[in-house]
Amino acid sequence: MKERDAAIDQMIEFAMEELLSGSPQRKRAMVRRMAERWPAEPALALVYAVTSATESIEDTFGEAAADDPVIPLGYRLSALISADVYAVQSMGQVPSVAEDLLHFWRRVDPLFLRLQ
Repeated sequence: MKERDAAIDQMIEFAMEELLSGSPQRKRAMVRRMAERWPAEPALALVYAVTSATESIEDTFGEAAADDPVIPLGYRLSALISADVYAVQSMGQVPSVAEDLLHFWRRVDPLFLRLQ
């Protein structure tokens, strides 16, 4: 359990760093890089990490965050990952892990692979 907690903390930290990097390339590649870095983690952990990172940014910067495009981007990415997790699990891969998302993106929906 401690390993999983450590991984999710690392994922949240990584997502925050990427979202706040100011680099459009890093933001676009973030989800793919997370799946590659933590392939054995539950696919929904990516959703949780990106959502938590976005919420933390929103909480930290308060009113200023309302105008930051990184907030809707983070939530939009979380929604897109969720849709892909649903698709993967609908195909029978339950529970799914991040590596299953990489496979899905290679075979069905390459959006996260194209974002670089």
